[in-house]
Amino acid sequence: MRNIHVHVLAVGLSVFSLAIMWTKVSTLGLPIMPDEQTSTWIIEAQIEFEAVGKPVIVNLDIPNSIPGYTRLDESFVSRNYGLSIDIVNKDRRAEWSVRRAKGLQRLYYRLDLAADLTESGSKKNVRAPAPPPIPDYPEPFASAVQDLLQSSRDQSADVFTFVSQLVSNMNNDLTDSSAALIHKGVQAGTEKWVQRITYVLAGARIPARLVRGIVLTKSNGRTPLLNWLEVHNGEQWQGIDPLSGSKGYPDNFVRWSVGDDPLLTIKGGHNVQLHHSISQQPQSLVNVAHERAEAMESTMLGLTLLKLPLATQNIYRILLMIPIGALIVVIMRVLIGIPTFGTFMPILIALAFRETSLLWGIGLFCLIVGSGLALRFYLEKLQLLLVPRLSAVLALVILLMLLLSLLSHELDFEYGIYIGLFPIVIITMVIERMSILWSESGALEAYKTGFGSLLVATITYFVMNNNYLEHWFFMFPELLLLMLALFLWAGRYTGYRLNELIRFRELAK
Repeated sequence: MRNIHVHVLAVGLSVFSLAIMWTKVSTLGLPIMPDEQTSTWIIEAQIEFEAVGKPVIVNLDIPNSIPGYTRLDESFVSRNYGLSIDIVNKDRRAEWSVRRAKGLQRLYYRLDLAADLTESGSKKNVRAPAPPPIPDYPEPFASAVQDLLQSSRDQSADVFTFVSQLVSNMNNDLTDSSAALIHKGVQAGTEKWVQRITYVLAGARIPARLVRGIVLTKSNGRTPLLNWLEVHNGEQWQGIDPLSGSKGYPDNFVRWSVGDDPLLTIKGGHNVQLHHSISQQPQSLVNVAHERAEAMESTMLGLTLLKLPLATQNIYRILLMIPIGALIVVIMRVLIGIPTFGTFMPILIALAFRETSLLWGIGLFCLIVGSGLALRFYLEKLQLLLVPRLSAVLALVILLMLLLSLLSHELDFEYGIYIGLFPIVIITMVIERMSILWSESGALEAYKTGFGSLLVATITYFVMNNNYLEHWFFMFPELLLLMLALFLWAGRYTGYRLNELIRFRELAK
């Protein structure tokens, strides 16, 4: 019954840990592999105009919702101008104002974007717009609209195919008098052309609207806004190419504004120019995930260590690896049967090896323990009590480490200086326990346990310095629950150790 309880608890901890990890990866985009990079996009709108020495009000339509992308940051650059952000007809508009300005003026709006991992295309179940009233078309425009609507209706099956066919007929069949009349005076692909299509679709009472957007490309530089058509079929909005009639949106299309309202209006200025530029920048996926979580105000952000100060983060990068070292000790002692001096001694020695390097660390460790062991045998002849003897060994160990550090400094030996990072109390206890084991079981058993401790510390050093493990446990500290589950399973292990199978192989035969 007790085993079942432990197994159920371990499975529950494992599932819970992996579920949190998967949620972070799928919603925040935290990277599985270290040093992963992704692309972020910077879109900049630059406004230039000549002010005439009067009050100036500049009103620019800026993105509100951006399907498929997360707004990481946005900034406004405007010297001496006041700024306010308003929502007008479900669209965001930035308004700059100044009491008096003269000469060339430049205003900037900058938007930082990253791909949204949770966006799943067009939103459904949005309240359908009311069908537009049928316009009072003048003749002969009215007859041309009716002819096009009727021919497109005969060649379609639903709203979207009807609009696609209509747009295709309006663009491609200019030999037809009706299409030529509707096309007259309007250049295809412009705002007026999309507005002309929505005007014609109103004759069939189909809701349609103009959408301005920008296509993210790898070629950095100025990129004009693209005018696109959106049509509602009673359930969702669907993009339609106003030139070809094909359904959908261009790849990497960023919605900038929706509706027929002017993109930019200026009072108190003339010679207005508006330019949009894009640039693509590689960025650490960890930083992007953090910014994405902040922009989304995700509760998952509270389960990451990215909000902590950098100094604290660096501390936890080391602390989170200690359970990994403990797992190595568990495997070596419980499953393989390698003896060590204590449970945490190999872990702490492995941490010291991170600074001294492995080979020099092993040499310095053997030197201190060997010297301390000789001094310990000398103290034993003095027949001291336990606590004073341990304190004397501790003082002698510190004195040895101090002498080695001073000598290393005089010899310009870099690694010897780091000897002070060795856990002093742990080394003191190793010397004490090794001397006791020497006295009780002989030198061979003492050397065997000491070598086993050093072997486990070496293996722990390699595991704890693994970049992948360090990244996983820092990004997903909930993996500690998985480690806890492994410890619970190991705690119920009652089988043979590997060294016992080797020892009793003759009995097994």
